[in-house]
Amino acid sequence: MSKTAQRIFLITGASSGFGRALAKAALAAGNIVIGTVRNHPAKVEFEGLHANHAHGVLLDVSDFDSIDAAINEVAQRVGLIDVLVNSAGYGHEGILEESPLEELRRQFDVNVFGAVAMIKAVLPSMRIRRTGHIINITSMAGLVTFPGISYYCGSKFALEGISEALEQEVRSFGIKVTAVAPGAFRTDWAGRSMVRTEHSIDDYDTVFAPIRRARLAKDGKQPGDPAKAAKVLLDLIDEDVPPVHLVLGDDALRVVRDKISALSREIDARESVSKSTGFS
Repeated sequence: MSKTAQRIFLITGASSGFGRALAKAALAAGNIVIGTVRNHPAKVEFEGLHANHAHGVLLDVSDFDSIDAAINEVAQRVGLIDVLVNSAGYGHEGILEESPLEELRRQFDVNVFGAVAMIKAVLPSMRIRRTGHIINITSMAGLVTFPGISYYCGSKFALEGISEALEQEVRSFGIKVTAVAPGAFRTDWAGRSMVRTEHSIDDYDTVFAPIRRARLAKDGKQPGDPAKAAKVLLDLIDEDVPPVHLVLGDDALRVVRDKISALSREIDARESVSKSTGFS
């Protein structure tokens, strides 16, 4: 598809953060954008971004039973989806021992199962047309872990793995899949969007208390610019062979590279043990 061709984007979580930044950039480039939002005022506000090309859809991505009908309705009304961007998600902060299992279920419902449900809703049309691009916004926490956000890391690791396997499944159909792992960007992820489990076990104070304080102090001062990330993603969609994994931000590059180096050293150190487990 040429760079001047108009595309139809479906962006989840279009009210804020990466979803909002990409929606604005895509609209400015002349595309049509369908954005999922959680309430009517947000729908009105989103559609105010462009009189004709911005279409809001009331949808909670964790309400799996409503997704197919909502996507089918908007596809009939607006058109078939060319680019799906799974941006809806939130962070859970809390020590694993302290955090209820229900919070883990909710984290995966939104960050993983909701994203997969959206993919399953658009994939048949993409496969039949032999075209499309699926972009899943993960996190550097989908490649590197941090104490105090184990549920969030688990959900983003899952989405990274699903994205990579999906890309292998749909590559021959002309469908592209990219998992985008941002570092710290100036969104509300660490602010109003974050769910925090109350800290109560003193044994974890040393490892967790400084992390929580630092995260709160940095909220609104993160180095990453969502508008620049949106420009990168628009350029990415024009590529004939986009990456399956894309890391965004100096901080993410640093910690991901450190993780790869440390993992490689660990594997090398136990190479003889790894090789010792086969039948003689």
